[in-house]
Amino acid sequence: MNQSAPASDEQTRQTRLKLAFATLGVVYGDIGTSPLYAMREALHPVVAAGGDLRMAVLGVVSLLIWALLIVVTLKYVIMLMRADNQGEGGILSLVVLVETLLKKKGGLVLALGIIGAAFFFGDAMITPAMSVLSAVEGLSVINKGFEPVVVPLTLAILITLFVFQYKGTAGVASLFAPVTMVWFITLGVMGFIHIFDDLQIFLALNPWYGFRILVEQPGLALLVFGGVFLAVTGGEALYADMGHFGRGPIRIAWASLVLPSLVINYLGQGAFVISHPEAVENPLFLMAPGWGLIPIVILATMVTVIASQAVITGAFSIAQQAMSLGLLPRMNITHTNEEEQGQIYVGQVNWLILFGVILLVLVFQSSSNLASAYGVAVNTSMIVDSILGIIFFWKARTLPRWFAIPALIVILAIETVFGVANALKILHGGYMPVLMGSTIILLMVTWLRGRALLARKLEKESIELEGLLQSLERRSPTRVAGAAVFMQTDIRYAPSALMHNLKHNRVLHDILVFISVETTDEPRHEGDRVTARQTSLGAWIVEARFGYMEQPDVPAALRACRDLGLEVDPRHASYFLGRRVIRLSPRSAMPFWQQRIFIMLANQSSRAIEFFRIPPDRVVELGLQMSV
Repeated sequence: MNQSAPASDEQTRQTRLKLAFATLGVVYGDIGTSPLYAMREALHPVVAAGGDLRMAVLGVVSLLIWALLIVVTLKYVIMLMRADNQGEGGILSLVVLVETLLKKKGGLVLALGIIGAAFFFGDAMITPAMSVLSAVEGLSVINKGFEPVVVPLTLAILITLFVFQYKGTAGVASLFAPVTMVWFITLGVMGFIHIFDDLQIFLALNPWYGFRILVEQPGLALLVFGGVFLAVTGGEALYADMGHFGRGPIRIAWASLVLPSLVINYLGQGAFVISHPEAVENPLFLMAPGWGLIPIVILATMVTVIASQAVITGAFSIAQQAMSLGLLPRMNITHTNEEEQGQIYVGQVNWLILFGVILLVLVFQSSSNLASAYGVAVNTSMIVDSILGIIFFWKARTLPRWFAIPALIVILAIETVFGVANALKILHGGYMPVLMGSTIILLMVTWLRGRALLARKLEKESIELEGLLQSLERRSPTRVAGAAVFMQTDIRYAPSALMHNLKHNRVLHDILVFISVETTDEPRHEGDRVTARQTSLGAWIVEARFGYMEQPDVPAALRACRDLGLEVDPRHASYFLGRRVIRLSPRSAMPFWQQRIFIMLANQSSRAIEFFRIPPDRVVELGLQMSV
């Protein structure tokens, strides 16, 4: 027994190291591409103002390093990873967690979640455009003659990436981690070599050099902060991807490779710019030796595609959670890997993001122009994370209050400064993510409000199921062989499909099953999947539960009822579904323009057949016209 324990510990350690290696290709792609543009964009305002370049470089490098240490390391790696919902992270998981602690759903917490999730989708559009464009621009460093092909080549790479999303990432995911590891090692080596260009760059480790920019030139400092923020834009991914890898592997990868490589590279870029002021145009690519420039451009392009893939996959995951929480209409979800639950494809989201990405590349044309739009969306999500984090640590006490609350308030203050800096970008392109985020917020709020009004109207017009079954027991209609499954939104009331079936067909099946699907506050439901009880007329009332990161599966829920006494073969049952057609109404509580948006969303909503994995050849749909 003593010998097996060390072997088990060794196996656990190897598993964590393998997972830590895998995180490089999924979690750290976004933050790993920041050296392509963060230093350049942070120094641009100083160069334009004609300031002291050496002091500016020391200040910018200091800000970059301390932003990584405070915003990413302290906030996400150390603190927010303790705010997990059964291992799952991300902004919507945090919303569910805080609502559970407060014992109250909706209100301010849900509003913050909607804002954060909406701007995450904006980030999912900007990150691929910014990352791939900045990498392909390396061609113009090799030869100015390549400039005309930068935008077409960027669009070709991005369109290819999105077109093949439906195949999933399993086939190429094994390449992600090795390629990204080579990238981080390359960043570290390039930075280390150029640190010796000017050893005074080590002064930047003193936070005073960053703070003095804010004290001495606050107006210029805000412009600089807008560039510095680009270095921490991948912080949200650390938290969002926690469910795939666990906090331990993510922390190991960050501390052992990612953070050291980024810090050394920024120090090297700073020393290189001090000794070669002309390199401020594109310090990372100009640091490369002549023979290494083409390989580094190719490597950078591969890494930016990987970073884009990670953000797109994150958007699919957020969309799935938003659907489960009722923030978005149902969309078709395709599982691209039978073994990996998290690998999904959401077609509507994929094409929507691609449209936004193409628009951004065509409008802004260069990564410097696009940097004006970048940051606003992520900054908003980060501020929401911090506010929800303060509420969580105040209630949950998984960290001492005297440490967690002041630390998060300081971080929130820093992120607010970043927010003001990013707000200055709004007139120069920052309006794009604000417009995108605001549109998604409008859609979510409209969907929530419309569903609530619809539910209220259905409740008024519906008949109680138990009472209806009792009256039918006294005067039973003709019964036919087989099993009929009726989907319910509320277990108390008779579904419209049942009422229409009785009205038009005047028959009932021998076996009646009324099933409702509940989304729980857990990412994956661990308790009893189903509860079932028999009532009047021999009918069964079944309640199925799925976590907010699971796709509901009605046939699987019916199979799980066998142990409870309900014998139904899901492949041979008839599924009765009510299909609502929503019409405009002058008496609605919603204005006409909002009713039109709600109707559009309802029409775009995927059919219950696909969403609940119901066999399509076993479905009977009965129509119903309604207004909200």
